[in-house]
Amino acid sequence: MNRDLVRAIRLLDLQPRRVLAAIAAGVATLGSALALAALSAWLITKAWQMPPVLDLTVAVVAVRALGISRGVFRYLERLATHDAALRGTTSARTKIYRRLADGDPAAAAGLRRGDLLARTGADVDALGDVVVRALIPIAVAAIMALSAVVVLGLISPAAALVLAVALALSGVLAPWLSARAARIAESRSAAATALFSETAVTALDHAAELRVAGRLDDVLASAEATNHDAVRATDRAARPSAFAAAATPLAIGASVLGSLLIGITLYGPDGGTPGAMTPMSLAILVLVPLAAFEATGALPAAALALTRARIASGRILALLDRAGEPLPEGAEVPAGPGRVRAEGLRCGWPGGERVTAPVDLDLSPGARVAVVGGSGAGKTTLLMTLAGLLPPVDGTVSLDGTPIARFQPDALRHEIGFFAEDAHLFDTSVLENLRVARGDLDEDTALEALRTVGLGEWVAQLPRGVHTSLGGGARAVSGGQRRRLLLARALVSPARVLLLDEPTEHLDAADGARIQRALLDRECGLVDRERTVVLVTHQLPPDARADGIVTVGNGIGRDVDCVRESAGLDSARPA
Repeated sequence: MNRDLVRAIRLLDLQPRRVLAAIAAGVATLGSALALAALSAWLITKAWQMPPVLDLTVAVVAVRALGISRGVFRYLERLATHDAALRGTTSARTKIYRRLADGDPAAAAGLRRGDLLARTGADVDALGDVVVRALIPIAVAAIMALSAVVVLGLISPAAALVLAVALALSGVLAPWLSARAARIAESRSAAATALFSETAVTALDHAAELRVAGRLDDVLASAEATNHDAVRATDRAARPSAFAAAATPLAIGASVLGSLLIGITLYGPDGGTPGAMTPMSLAILVLVPLAAFEATGALPAAALALTRARIASGRILALLDRAGEPLPEGAEVPAGPGRVRAEGLRCGWPGGERVTAPVDLDLSPGARVAVVGGSGAGKTTLLMTLAGLLPPVDGTVSLDGTPIARFQPDALRHEIGFFAEDAHLFDTSVLENLRVARGDLDEDTALEALRTVGLGEWVAQLPRGVHTSLGGGARAVSGGQRRRLLLARALVSPARVLLLDEPTEHLDAADGARIQRALLDRECGLVDRERTVVLVTHQLPPDARADGIVTVGNGIGRDVDCVRESAGLDSARPA
């Protein structure tokens, strides 16, 4: 196992007690099979000699007991193995989510949704499969292979040597060749699956917009093509596994034939040397290898599971390393009035080439600012940088004189809230969708916020009011209702600085202009006077009472203009 896989397995927090219990149950399962093969060989040869029935009674009862215990131990082994794996994947996902929440927000924000979904979903599942399909089966196979060789060695060292070589071919060489051949195919399969997830999520979340734009068929065709690529890559990865699976039956046949020839040679046509080989010993030589290979039969699949886990662990750790270590417990907590300042701020995505020109901002508590500019100019990037979700390319962002990078992430989110245009609506009730921003929100406050954004009549018509579940999330509402719900979520949040990205998108022009005027007018009462509002828009009403307007342009050398209209907003520094 490489270093990345070892690091990733630590995320599972595997408890030695549970892992050892699973290994013990697996050994007991295959041990029952091994003992059953040996006892069956003795019973067959003993019965051939036609002894008194009472001489066979104990053996017959033991055969039944071993047959039953094998199924019982297999069931216990499955329970113990899956318990350890499921606890491990839960622990891994918890650690990943906490690291993403407490670390650098750009780590998750810089990924495509499909890629992020693959890393926190399928990749973690692949890591959990290491427990079920690799670690425990390998440990059980090693113990049982050694036991089988020892048992045969007591009867015939030559037969034990043949069995050891056959087990090595089945349990070491075949899985190694399978993993080596599958490595490239599996990496392609992971990439193709991530691309398919991204395309499928785009088609599901934006079907209406794509249909209007006439691009839905193209996106669906792209999703179908990427799905075919993922299936073909998976098929290519399965071929080496098929060759590895064929190696085990061949090894079994070679071992059985070898043991049989050795036994016949020692026994001889006329009974051979007296005491050298009895019919009972010959039967054991032939039947025990059949049970011994049951353990190594799972090893080619274990090799493929390790290959998938190595690839998945590299992707998971790349995400965690990008997020960095969470801030220490001693990180600061905002305690000032909520004044946000940006000095020489240039914004852009990590590794990207498009960077905004520098801007200086001084947002006093209660300021109302509109951010305008062309599509792709960097308006959303500016808001995410002010919220601490992206690191500044250059310059600083501070809250009450303290750089925002020094604050505890949870505390900073309660102070500065970024509300994205494409924020997620969950498949739960209207009330719980608002509680995403404020967990202690009561029903009356939620109703008031919904009425404020124009959803009062809509909620009143719902079967259970705010407790009505939005089946399918965003697909259960129209584009305009979705925007109003997201705006209501922002209004009920505890953040004192609201960074709103296109809050009126998908609304008709009159309603959108009315809401924008209300958001930018501190006397309107839609937002408390002491709360700061920074609003991104493409269609700013001409009569909006904003304290200032920031015009954003992307690219080095282009200007970012800030029109000073009140004492709460400073002019931009020239690019």
